[in-house]
Amino acid sequence: MTLISFVVPAFRVQGYLRECLDSILGQPVADIEVIGVDDCSPDGSGDILAEYAARDRRVHAVRLTENVGLGPARNVGLDRAAGEYVWFVDGDDWLAPDCLTEVAQRLRATRPDVLLVDHVRAHWDDTTTRSAMAEVFAEPPAGTFRLRDRPDTMRLLHTAWNRLVRRRFLIELGLRFAPGWYEDVSFSYPMLMAAERIDVLDVVCVNYRQRRAGAITRTRGDRHFEVFTQWHRVFRLMDEWGPAVDDLRPAVFERMIWHYLTVLGNGQRIAPELRRGFFAQITADYRRWLPPGGYPAPRGIEGLKHRLVAAGRWRTFSALRTAHRARDVTRRRARTTRRRVAPVARRTTRLARDALLREYYRAELRRPLDPTLAVYAAYWYRGYSDNPAAIYEAARRLAPQIRGVWIVRRDRVHTVPAGVEYVVAGTPAYYRALARARWLVNNVNFPDFVRKRPGSVHVQTHHGTPVKVMGLDQRRYPVGAVGMDFAGLLRRVDRWDYSITSNSFSTQMWERAYPAAYTTLEVGYPRNDRLVTATAEEVLRVRAELGIGLGEQVVLYAPTHREHLPGYRPPFEPGRFLDVLGPTGRLLMRSHYFHDRDRRARRPAERERVRDVSGHPRVEDLYLAADVLVTDYSSAMFDYAVLDRPIVVYAPDWEAYRLARGVYFDVTAEPPGAVARTFADLLDLFRSGQVTAEPAAKARQQFRARFCALDDGHAAERVVRRVFLGEPPEPGRAC
Repeated sequence: MTLISFVVPAFRVQGYLRECLDSILGQPVADIEVIGVDDCSPDGSGDILAEYAARDRRVHAVRLTENVGLGPARNVGLDRAAGEYVWFVDGDDWLAPDCLTEVAQRLRATRPDVLLVDHVRAHWDDTTTRSAMAEVFAEPPAGTFRLRDRPDTMRLLHTAWNRLVRRRFLIELGLRFAPGWYEDVSFSYPMLMAAERIDVLDVVCVNYRQRRAGAITRTRGDRHFEVFTQWHRVFRLMDEWGPAVDDLRPAVFERMIWHYLTVLGNGQRIAPELRRGFFAQITADYRRWLPPGGYPAPRGIEGLKHRLVAAGRWRTFSALRTAHRARDVTRRRARTTRRRVAPVARRTTRLARDALLREYYRAELRRPLDPTLAVYAAYWYRGYSDNPAAIYEAARRLAPQIRGVWIVRRDRVHTVPAGVEYVVAGTPAYYRALARARWLVNNVNFPDFVRKRPGSVHVQTHHGTPVKVMGLDQRRYPVGAVGMDFAGLLRRVDRWDYSITSNSFSTQMWERAYPAAYTTLEVGYPRNDRLVTATAEEVLRVRAELGIGLGEQVVLYAPTHREHLPGYRPPFEPGRFLDVLGPTGRLLMRSHYFHDRDRRARRPAERERVRDVSGHPRVEDLYLAADVLVTDYSSAMFDYAVLDRPIVVYAPDWEAYRLARGVYFDVTAEPPGAVARTFADLLDLFRSGQVTAEPAAKARQQFRARFCALDDGHAAERVVRRVFLGEPPEPGRAC
């Protein structure tokens, strides 16, 4: 019999769901099942569940045709569960590695009705805080117990996911999740009160994700009043159960008031105009449910809050809160002042000039936005390229009333195509454009000084589908995140209005790596439109411009950058590679846009057949010219796959890269073609013809289906219509 049924409801958790499922399925316990319930999620959560169900028989995916909410979705999973125990795990949380071994041992040893497990709060800034387990149980209980023997058990967080419940016990009790917010309250407390055998496992099993955006604990609104309804259900149920639970009323009442005050005290939940009404309802419930013999009220400030609630003294309660907040602000300011004390830097002419320009920028911010101005940039002002260039070209065609202006560095001005208006970075015109633009489009972030003005629209196009981890996820891989300012990164991300993604996978990863309130436009990558629409004549023209003849086989080698190994170049010998390609072989070598260019001198025989194209302004030209792509962990593979031409993953340092830099998926296990782990293997792939063989072609087709489905030649148009023209998204699209 299955020991544990995991019920995983999913709604808007696509950025976290894979980590959740992997943490369950990777546990060293076999007799489990996972019931994933897609609560009619508008993102890719349902597809992720279906994907896992297709490849792992332990996973069962359920799609709901309408959104029912977290509680009813859990009920759907419970009804389909077959395990002896049920564990409700939220789709954005994840299990600690190997914790299931100890969980299973304890379940089999004590056969409890409820097993409570420990957790940590995993904050978005990569910090963790422990639960109250150690405070409640200084020493773990010896054996099972009933709640009346240890009423302090109720001080543990009242969630569904920090406890495993015997399924037959739940069925006999008839306990279900209620609809609405705070659904855990009317489930977890009655469960504990009814259980004959409660056990505690003092092992951290759950990472409770504290999301920066999207959680109800960070969402203001009147739905937080639903907490009262849930607690009313608890007390009405206790009335039905009668004297059997009367001795628990004082402890339950104390938890109710504690919970109400916790919700009220969170400024991110209850808006100022709703606070008085919320407090009044607390007072009403205090007087309605107060046990005849009283209850164990807390001491100190918390006890004072309880007394003010009992007396209905809102003004005093509010003044007390204001005084405490003022004290906290004063302390924070004092700490900030101490941190900012530093030696005065030497003033230079350049710094003085920069200061004057920043003042000019601030003055321009006071002028109205230019309703016709769109500012474009790419790769830290390196020139006219990538997704912003494709969007610019589509906007010129579809929205000619919008004036597009590019920002470029002075040393890159010569690369700007004729007829494209530009400003040079660092000049007064640059600051004026940044201050006045209605739209700002970039494939990286604009500098920190750039203000997000009301009415302006910031579009983050990104510049690749991520293999390596990005954004906040890099905190788990410090070797590859040296010098990263994550707080600054989040301030920049908060400026985004739109995030452009090329596929559902990217959407999921960006949502986790860059948590903020932007709107995702999952439309395909604009820069790839050209790969779809290019004609045979255009391909021949591009090849001719690169000096490539009609009968020559062109291989583009484009490795990615290793941030953790500056200057590193994968082992690659062009001469030996050309020997395998034969006399008609040509090699284009493109380094990453940072500083990995191979500047070694070439042998005379190589010079005509090897070309360094690192400085070529349009990588799309190189894709069109190449017959085969060789890469490692670069996003180039996703773009080149649009052409449906052979791709080889050459990953000589895969294990080291995966461990040091971190990756989102295994390109050697789910590749877009053949895979080589050594240079000798790479030569053998070309020598034997495996590069174009049926297994490689099949892998490429699967890869294209997963990552390239949206690249139909109209991605830039979709962005322009949504962002510049304000048209609604196409039916069925994630934008």
